[in-house]
Amino acid sequence: MTDAAGSLSATVPKPDSSRTVPARDDWAEFRGLSVDLGGRRVLNDLNATLRGRCIGLLGPNGAGKTTLLNTLLGFFKPSAGQARIFGRDVVRDAAAVRQLIGYMPERDSFVGGMTGVRFVRMMGELSGLPRDDALDRAHEAFFHVGLGEARYRKVETYSQGMKQLAKLAQAIAHGPRLLFLDEPTNGLDPPARSRMLQLVRGIRDTGETRLVVSSHLLRDVEECCDEVLILKNGRIASVCDLESERRSNRKFLFLQVKGDQERFVEGLAALGCEVGMPNRRRLRAVLPADVEIADLYALAAELSVQIRQLDHKRDSLEDIFLRAMDDAVDGEPASTP
Repeated sequence: MTDAAGSLSATVPKPDSSRTVPARDDWAEFRGLSVDLGGRRVLNDLNATLRGRCIGLLGPNGAGKTTLLNTLLGFFKPSAGQARIFGRDVVRDAAAVRQLIGYMPERDSFVGGMTGVRFVRMMGELSGLPRDDALDRAHEAFFHVGLGEARYRKVETYSQGMKQLAKLAQAIAHGPRLLFLDEPTNGLDPPARSRMLQLVRGIRDTGETRLVVSSHLLRDVEECCDEVLILKNGRIASVCDLESERRSNRKFLFLQVKGDQERFVEGLAALGCEVGMPNRRRLRAVLPADVEIADLYALAAELSVQIRQLDHKRDSLEDIFLRAMDDAVDGEPASTP
């Protein structure tokens, strides 16, 4: 890879092996976490355990997403409760926790007059890397994100898409175990957005770095994340395992049949299915765990009924998000499935 238009041929910079962390599935815990800013409670009694490789952080404006990231980075002190990252308290072990984290901020935070590679090397040194190692990793990170030929240009000459990639490069250069991406596709055109999401999925798929993606774009989260944490008014509205949601929805079917529909409905009920008829032409069925789609076709053949159409219902992330917004009552703790 030599430039922003090249293929993703460089490998992801490896996590720093000197920064060992306990082997654990649950890499983040919130226990009664609350944060007050300016005399106002911004985060209110957060309780959750995060295990996913890539977590989508969602919520309307003012929900507390950025405050949560800043609290985990140690910039804001909890007013009550605690948060732990890889088993380490974010207040008591703030320096050790921060070394494990890479952060791609929403807003540009470059130093004027610096070349891209010099800026990323400086950020690597601030993260604790020796000078020579920081420079090597800066070059590696630039090639990984596709800015190899632009690394000696001054950052202020970069396009918006290149600036986003440079921010990602500085976030991964020191080999973090946890990566916070705040609006990573902000201001990107469709090809640049696709490239950014491809990079995010590549980091996720190594299995060596956990990610938190904060975004207003539900489609971005749906393409990258396996778990979502939804905030509303500073509270947790939902913690959802997207893979489990997708698996469970495979048992929710819409059918269109030709033949004796009443007998077919009776047969479905005898199999233990919940059946509804939203209209005369379509059936809605929820299959129990021990019933497969093949059983429906066997029933149809036995009753000389043709299944003309069969569709799975699949909740989109938008459905999950809107349901969480409806279910979370202002002023009351939301349930966390």
